[in-house]
Amino acid sequence: MEFAHKSVLLDETIENLNIKPDGIYVDGTLGGAGHSSEICRHLSKNGWLIGIDQDEDAITASRKRLTEFDNRVTIIRDNYCNMTSQLKELNIRGVDGIILDLGVSSYQLDAVSRGFTYRNDAPLDMRMDNRQEKTAADIVNTYTEQDLYHVIRDYGEDPFAKNIAKHIVMRREQAPIRTTEELNEVIRAAIPAKVRKNGGHPSKRTFQAIRIELNQEMEVLTNSLDDMIDYLNPGGRLCIITFHSLEDRIVKTAFRRNENPCTCPPSFPVCTCGKKPKGHVVSRKPILPSEQEIENNSRSKSAKLRVFEKI
Repeated sequence: MEFAHKSVLLDETIENLNIKPDGIYVDGTLGGAGHSSEICRHLSKNGWLIGIDQDEDAITASRKRLTEFDNRVTIIRDNYCNMTSQLKELNIRGVDGIILDLGVSSYQLDAVSRGFTYRNDAPLDMRMDNRQEKTAADIVNTYTEQDLYHVIRDYGEDPFAKNIAKHIVMRREQAPIRTTEELNEVIRAAIPAKVRKNGGHPSKRTFQAIRIELNQEMEVLTNSLDDMIDYLNPGGRLCIITFHSLEDRIVKTAFRRNENPCTCPPSFPVCTCGKKPKGHVVSRKPILPSEQEIENNSRSKSAKLRVFEKI
């Protein structure tokens, strides 16, 4: 199966990166290299793109897609949370732009064996990096009812989180829940029939929540943003595309904090904490996909792009 993934907000991201032909750029979520191949087209032979992804299939696909730009591309298999240490190993002390396209790729959703989707029966896996031992099945079968409830409520924003957690625990007492369809059955039983009839797929939110928890997506994002901003050269930009309200909130908060880091009480006439702004937020409001893009790619519907520029 080909690693097909439609790059969301592609033109908007490239425009906001303000690409310098001789600059150094990092794609922290390389995927199928949709954004990266476009960045490379804007680079001269002196430009450099570093592509990072933890997914083995993504690395294979992007190598193929970026062959024509071989001399200006370095591809690394890792989680973007290790971006700064990887850049130090390459003797790079600053970059001119970084992009993150968060969430799960179309390929990962469509590759049945990966267990990301609720639409086909497969082992409960959901690992973005298959070198990791823990799978979605481990979360479903070992987390306490309370922990499952918090994961489904916080990351899935499912109003029936409590009942779903309760049903999971009841079901696994009879036998472990091993497949996506077994989990689907449990979720269906936990949600009222009239809600199932009118809403979207009943499993969508729970599957999203388990995937986020398994891959530690929120923690990785929260812990990486300040380091990435610090690594930008003056005028360098960080462009982040989110698909989840919690992700968007994390990005928005971090950007605002780096724009105005002063921790002095409002009553102080002058700043005494000494914390200086690192840059400014370019996008006061998130940049959203056009109606045409949503029509062409329904998965872009919840996408939001935010941009920060280093001083």
